[in-house]
Amino acid sequence: MWDRLFADKIFCRKLFQLTLPIALQSLMLASVAAADAIMLGSVRQDSMAAVSLATQIQFIQNMALSSIVAAAGILGAQYWGKGDKRTVQDIFCISLRYCGGVSLLFFLGCVFFPRYLMMIFTNEEVLISIGVRYLRVAGWSYLLTGISQCYLAIMKVSEHASKTAMISSGAVILNIVLNAVFIFGLFGVPAMEVQGAALATLIARIVELVWCVSCSLKEGYIRPDWSRFFKRNALLSSDFRKCAFPLVGAGLFWGVGFTSYTAFMGHMGTDAAAANSVASVVRDLICCLCNGISSGGGILVGNELGAGNLKRGKLYGDRLVKLAFLCGILSTGIMFLATPAVLHFVKLTDQAGKYLVGMMVIMAVYMIGRAVNTIIINGIFAAGGDTMFDLYSLAVSMWGLAVPLAAAGTFLFHWPVLVVYACTCLDEVGKIPWVMIHYKKYIWVKDLTREIN
Repeated sequence: MWDRLFADKIFCRKLFQLTLPIALQSLMLASVAAADAIMLGSVRQDSMAAVSLATQIQFIQNMALSSIVAAAGILGAQYWGKGDKRTVQDIFCISLRYCGGVSLLFFLGCVFFPRYLMMIFTNEEVLISIGVRYLRVAGWSYLLTGISQCYLAIMKVSEHASKTAMISSGAVILNIVLNAVFIFGLFGVPAMEVQGAALATLIARIVELVWCVSCSLKEGYIRPDWSRFFKRNALLSSDFRKCAFPLVGAGLFWGVGFTSYTAFMGHMGTDAAAANSVASVVRDLICCLCNGISSGGGILVGNELGAGNLKRGKLYGDRLVKLAFLCGILSTGIMFLATPAVLHFVKLTDQAGKYLVGMMVIMAVYMIGRAVNTIIINGIFAAGGDTMFDLYSLAVSMWGLAVPLAAAGTFLFHWPVLVVYACTCLDEVGKIPWVMIHYKKYIWVKDLTREIN
């Protein structure tokens, strides 16, 4: 059975064509955080830790935005598989309305109330003041992020995944180069440290959005029909909400939960916060592969389900499950191998370095659950509109187990840093059996399309 996994050349070719650019896009986006950590860490440990805490605001925003564009991707992939491009265009407009509202909300919070937001994550005044300086500049970029994400999501489902990788990679390379210029003060530019990192992010987001809009105007690309932008299709809007609202709930559950983990580390001292910020960057880099398989595989399954090929969609799902476990094992090995290199490239205190080694070992085990759950829940289940399971599983495993244990260990029992960190990693590995039981019910094998236009 395992030897037949790669026997279907058509499946492998399609999956590779989708997964590679999406994984590259995810890798490039994670590289920005890695560059921030390395560059700011070389200036001052507190700068690196403060920016890591400050960007948790954007992390929550991205969870909300990702949920909305995921709903656009789910419906868009099925309608694209059906050949209904006009409905894909309407889905584009719906996602833009929602993402624009979310982006405006986070922009206002970061630019006008940054101190209150930083106080959620740490009580260290030095970290708060640094984070405030970062958010007041970076907050302007949050106004643009949601719009760009909508364009990129529609490009992926309409057979332009390679273009999304090119756009994201170009914006990331620009971001990293500008990071170096503004943080260190190269080429006669004043050294701006954390504010330089924020300015680099803003400029990169502007370029990314302009690039997305320019591409959408070309022949063969889906673009918003502004004459229909405010027109509401009741059936399509209802279907969009049915997909999006559970995803938004799950995304916020997951995002706020992960942000809580960062806050717990922030309240355990600057060494714990610094080590956690580095570990988070490494985790995000290694997760790029499972993110790519999840998104690419979800589009592939969604295309088949929308085209009415339910049996083939189910077969593709079965193959993706096997790939999920292989990806988890591979990610675990990479995590172990990466630990010495990470310790070499970042400047940490001795205590923070010890914390980081322990966190990397814990995360190596965590990566198996993360890969399996990401590919199956966010890829396969979502492709067929089975979005409620993620919400339920997070409510039980994260908010019923991991968050309460970590919170109690931080504020009540004062457990060691690594014990609290291990508590934050319980949810992913613990829910694998539950995920596999639900998978075998095949609730996700469903055609979501309608005759709308």
